[in-house]
Amino acid sequence: MADRAERATSFRDRFVGLMGRRSLALGEGMHIVPCNSIHTFFMRIPIDVAFLDPDGVIVKQFVALPPWRATSVYFQAKSVLELPAGTLQASGTREGDRLVFEPVP
Repeated sequence: MADRAERATSFRDRFVGLMGRRSLALGEGMHIVPCNSIHTFFMRIPIDVAFLDPDGVIVKQFVALPPWRATSVYFQAKSVLELPAGTLQASGTREGDRLVFEPVP
């Protein structure tokens, strides 16, 4: 789904996220840790969003979340994966699926 996902763990990186980006190529994304709520303020593109529990299970997802929106807080979620719009649908990924992250050498 995302072979080039950035990992945002610092306060600054989590706050800035994908704001201001004009595009997000297929295979790119951002894994925000820790995180249980997001906004798309100041974003220029819709994104797919997967809220993940500590085991990587998707507890909530949004397909093509438009700019200038905010999600609820999902207390089960410990991280969020943001992807190009259409990625979740194209991959058949659904709530309840478990995602596995592999470090890139």
